[in-house]
Amino acid sequence: MTGSVLHKYADARLPRYTSYPTAPHFSDAVNSGTYGDWLAALSQDEPVSLYLHVPFCRSMCWYCGCHTTITRQDQPILAYLDGLKAEIQLVADRTPSPLTAGDVHFGGGTPTIVEPEEFAALIDLLKARFVFSDRTSIAVEVDPRTLTADMASTLGACGVRRASLGVQSLDPKVQQAINRIQTEEQTATAVDRLRAARVDSVNFDLIYGLPHQTVESCKDTARKAAAMRPDRFAVFGYAHVPWFKKHQRMIDEAALPDSTARMDQAAAIADALLSAGYIQIGLDHFALPDDELAHAWRERTLHRNFQGYTTDNCRSLIGFGASAIGRNPEGYVQNEVALGLYARHVTSGRLATAKGYRLTAEDRLRAEIIERLMCYFEADIPAICTRHGFDIAAILDCARALSDLVHDGLVELKRGVVRVNAKHRFVVRSVAAAFDAYLPQSPRPHAKAS
Repeated sequence: MTGSVLHKYADARLPRYTSYPTAPHFSDAVNSGTYGDWLAALSQDEPVSLYLHVPFCRSMCWYCGCHTTITRQDQPILAYLDGLKAEIQLVADRTPSPLTAGDVHFGGGTPTIVEPEEFAALIDLLKARFVFSDRTSIAVEVDPRTLTADMASTLGACGVRRASLGVQSLDPKVQQAINRIQTEEQTATAVDRLRAARVDSVNFDLIYGLPHQTVESCKDTARKAAAMRPDRFAVFGYAHVPWFKKHQRMIDEAALPDSTARMDQAAAIADALLSAGYIQIGLDHFALPDDELAHAWRERTLHRNFQGYTTDNCRSLIGFGASAIGRNPEGYVQNEVALGLYARHVTSGRLATAKGYRLTAEDRLRAEIIERLMCYFEADIPAICTRHGFDIAAILDCARALSDLVHDGLVELKRGVVRVNAKHRFVVRSVAAAFDAYLPQSPRPHAKAS
């Protein structure tokens, strides 16, 4: 592939497609009243996933794109937890009966910033208002720098079975440039503590495209991380958006790699993990062959949601906490982002919904196409259109960007099946974007059901 073609796609700023439509298309046309109606309509016969957002950290990592607040004091965290508990009660009161919890995920920020007894109290409340079973999977995001032995033990005692550890890079020069000093020993100690507590599955997050990163430093990080034998890796490219996340202005833009170097770094990490015995899952995840994510990939039951690639097949996700996003059969909802506004809503007995999106039949069709592409690099458009009752030709006609991808040799289109060339899987988001009716470059005529 020529350099001009490479840059044509590598430099494109496109969604990660952890949802469709993506969050920028949410609006206040969906509000707390809408969400209350949607909650009341949930079926007790279907399990739901739960996501709890804890937006606090002890220090700011300059690469971070999450909604989080820095605090050295515990009082803001305790006050926030009161609001989180109030929201759990509000939501549970609006469902027709106690719903069964499928997957439960604590994200952040740093969820393990709370004290062990507070975390246990949250789990107890969830178990009081939702039905937990042996099949309920609880996961938590962990900062290895601050994970104590007591907290690790509490996670295990509360039934947490998966922990996701932020590692990012083990290169001291890179760590200095992103304000996240984390030794290899700290990471290894966190892994040992979690495994001793019977937290069975450990995931590592790595990032490429950071300041001062090189192909060699990425390889070195991947090799050292793989030696600790986490069950999974998620490997993300750094998104530099200082106009949106002001703390990213602390990063020296001159030290950031260009698009070609970023691709080389991603390839180097992938090669190192594959050589260490991991299987690549979708665009940016890796798993040991016996991990359930690898089983789902082989059985073609893999899904993609706000946590990335997942085995979670629940149709509904209930989000708790400031900025949390939820999903149910009718559409998406997002809570107020500002901590004060979120707290005022939930402590006054009102759902904290700020905005959302009501799905159309065509949205569901396009969402399935995009998810199949992101998971398996191919999508059978005729089969998907038939399931949703839409005209095949209309959908393909709307995806005009496909012609460029086919012409450039990156995509094959035969009998309506779209397949990404195995050597150029990095363009899969461009392929998915061809079916996104809401992007500015989209021709935007929506198809009609047949």
